Amino acid sequence: MIKVLYHGSCSKSKAILEHLDENNVAFEIIDFIEQPLSPMEIRTLLKKLNAGVQELIRKNDKLYKEKFAAKQHSDEEWINVLSENPSLIQRPILIKGPIAMIGRPVENVRFFIDK
Repeated sequence: MIKVLYHGSCSKSKAILEHLDENNVAFEIIDFIEQPLSPMEIRTLLKKLNAGVQELIRKNDKLYKEKFAAKQHSDEEWINVLSENPSLIQRPILIKGPIAMIGRPVENVRFFIDK
């Protein structure tokens, strides 16, 4: 089963759920805004994504531009910022066992669900 880190007001998140539904893929929704990820969960997610913390940050987000763009943070500090401000995390994110991907564009999800 695929876990989808989801934000209810995000059109990309909604599109991913529709795509999974249309393709009869079983999934579990995790609303990471309502249930923010802990720093440990973010570290685990980064390993599954095979990505650095910078790739997880939504740098076009208003909150990022207003509060964080001009600041220098270590990776560990960024992990804590993301845990405390989950809206700054890229979305949607699909997790399948030991691997994960940022679900954009939706066309790339087809290769992920077939793995």
